[in-house]
Amino acid sequence: MKIAITGATGFVGSRLVERLNQEKHQIVVLTRNPDKAKKVFPASAFSKVELVQYSPKQSGDWQKAIDGCDAVINLAGEPISERWTPQHKQEILESRKIGTQKIVEAIKQAEVKPQVLISGSAIGYYGTSETATFDENSSPGNDFLAEVCREWEAEAEQVKEAGVRLVIVRVGIVLGNGGALAKMIGPFKMFAGGPIGTGRQWFSWIHREDLVTLIITALNQTNMVGVYNATAPNPVRMAQFCQILGEVMNRPSWLPVPEFVLELLLGDGAKVVLEGQQVLPKQTQKLGFQYQYPELKSALKEVIASV
Repeated sequence: MKIAITGATGFVGSRLVERLNQEKHQIVVLTRNPDKAKKVFPASAFSKVELVQYSPKQSGDWQKAIDGCDAVINLAGEPISERWTPQHKQEILESRKIGTQKIVEAIKQAEVKPQVLISGSAIGYYGTSETATFDENSSPGNDFLAEVCREWEAEAEQVKEAGVRLVIVRVGIVLGNGGALAKMIGPFKMFAGGPIGTGRQWFSWIHREDLVTLIITALNQTNMVGVYNATAPNPVRMAQFCQILGEVMNRPSWLPVPEFVLELLLGDGAKVVLEGQQVLPKQTQKLGFQYQYPELKSALKEVIASV
C-alpha cells in the first residue's frame, strides 16, 4: 500500500514506519522538519519512504501528496506532557483540531482518495475518575483534554462525507523505550521510585508494539470502523503499576512522589497522571485483537530489557 503518515517521527509513529517499511509498503511521511525526518529514517534503511514537508495548520501544495494514497494515518499533535501554559493549551488543541481538518481537506480534494483514515485520539476523551469504568460507548468528560479529544474526533468524522472509512484510535499511556515511562524510570534507577500522588488513580496503558499492531490491523481489516480504545485489557492503579515496575527493575517502590512536585513540573498537565481513568478496550477485544502484552509485568519486562 501507499500510506501517508503524520506524526511519523514521534514515539509511536517512528516504530509504525519501521514496521510498515519491513512490510514493504510505500510511505509518505508528512513532516514539519525534513532534516529531523532524514535522521530518523535514513535513506539507506528506508528507501521506500518519501518525505514531504508540510504545515499542519495550513492548506498548501503538500496536500497533493495525499492524492493516490491507499491510506492516511494521522498521529500528529503537540505533546501534552509539558507545562500547560495558556499558549501551550492552545497549541495542544489547534495542532490536533486544525491539523486533522487540513488532512481531511486534502482527502476530500484528492482525485484518487484513500480507502481509510486512521486518526489518533486519546482516552482523555472520557475525563478522569477513580471509580468509573469507561469503554468506547461511554460519554465524553468535561475537562480540557476531553474537549480537545471531542473537537479532534469531530474533525476526523468529516472524512465520512468523502465516503472514506474512518477508524479513531483512543490511545492510553504508551509503554516503550521512551515516552512517559522514560520519565518514570529515572527515580527508580536512583532507588527513589514510588507511587505518584495518591496511588489510587487508574493507569490505563498499552505496549507500543500492541498499539502499532492495532493501527496496522485497522489498515488491513475493512470491517474496522469507528472508535477503538488502544489500551491493554488489564488497567491497574498507580500504586500497583509502581510496585510492578519496582519488581521488574529490582528496585524499591515505596517513596511516593508528592503531587506538588509533578504540578511544579507540568502545571495542569499533571492531571493526566494524578487523576487517571479506568478504560477497557471492549470494541478492540470484540474485534478479536490478540495482545502481545495483555499483562503489565510482561510489558514492563520487555521495555526494561530494551532500555
